[in-house]
Amino acid sequence: MNILFMTIGKMDNIEDHTIYCDLLRCFRDAGHKVYTISPYEKVTGLKTKYEEKSGVDMLHVKTGNVTGKAGLIEKGLAQLLIEPIFIKAIKRYYSDIKFDLVMYSTPPITFCNVIGYIKKRDGAKSYLLLKDIFPQNAVDIGMMQKNGLKGILYRFFRDKEKKLYKISDYIGCMSKANIEYVIRNNPEINSDKVILCPNCIEPIDMSISTDIRKHLREKYDIPQDKTVFVYGGNLGRPQGIPFIIKCLKKQKENKTAFFLIVGDGTEFGKLKEFFDKENPDNMKLMSKLPKDDYDTMIAACDVGLIFLDHRFTIPNFPSRLLSYMQAKLPVLAVTDPNTDVGKVITEGGFGWWCESNNVNAFSKLVETASSVDLNQMKINETKYLMENYTVSMVYENIINKIGR
Repeated sequence: MNILFMTIGKMDNIEDHTIYCDLLRCFRDAGHKVYTISPYEKVTGLKTKYEEKSGVDMLHVKTGNVTGKAGLIEKGLAQLLIEPIFIKAIKRYYSDIKFDLVMYSTPPITFCNVIGYIKKRDGAKSYLLLKDIFPQNAVDIGMMQKNGLKGILYRFFRDKEKKLYKISDYIGCMSKANIEYVIRNNPEINSDKVILCPNCIEPIDMSISTDIRKHLREKYDIPQDKTVFVYGGNLGRPQGIPFIIKCLKKQKENKTAFFLIVGDGTEFGKLKEFFDKENPDNMKLMSKLPKDDYDTMIAACDVGLIFLDHRFTIPNFPSRLLSYMQAKLPVLAVTDPNTDVGKVITEGGFGWWCESNNVNAFSKLVETASSVDLNQMKINETKYLMENYTVSMVYENIINKIGR
């Protein structure tokens, strides 16, 4: 099959170990011809470029700033304008390719016209990898409103969301809670096309030896004799930074635990202000690291942290869970009650969960995680990863649905 994958994320090297590159390599290695289209955002200064790399045809298209630290209005406009830009690029560079399948992820929800163009031109099947339920997620954390004049923007994007669901032959959801949410809130769509398609990876054992662990802790000035809790990833509104700060304040006098926060995002400044003011000696804040450095440093820690704002009504399922699982770190998830990531972790026997509005519950779980033997949890975690989140399993599920 000829497969086109569209994304607004970075897609420079198919050999990178990310959830999308891992999956696309699986298609490539199974004998399918893979094509991609992704942005070169304005901030990069790069021009549109086509290349064949590692057996994959890659089209990088010059666009506005659709991700990153651009303002909400700038990103919104850039995402709306991306459709005609992508269609023009497809007509120029992929005019002689007949696609059998087009896959795309959210965000954004503004690919309907591109998908429609390819489906009409080629008779292709369409498969949505639903990673983000917008605009409801923006409403949940106060970035958008449903009513009044501000509600106009919500209704505009909600209409776009519904059109995306309608034009998609299949909607792949990250978890059972995602499936239930989409069906419950979009009764007009055929529920048979809403299926389980979890975040997946080509598993790599990222755990490290005792000697390397000791070296890395020395390198990053992390105590050797404490249980190290690490959060790595985006530090924005979805993570509920004010609650994270409350949790950290409560842990300032903890003599057995150390907290490492690594990442960047719109709310990084709030965390930096807390660290500069409080100067806690059992915590460390670091800005975003190169992926290889980040992966090895994560593996030198003991427990991975997941935070989600308690106001969320949509069931987020953070992909950073897979990073922790590869490094064999048991996971402490602190989230809203609507996501089922905590249920997965606790029922899988490789971590703990509490709601992200209860500082005392978080503190109790920190105490528990600091005092138990983590080895059995690591075994459970690896088993769960191999049974549920490998790209080969997801690849087979997709192929079985659309036909070979």
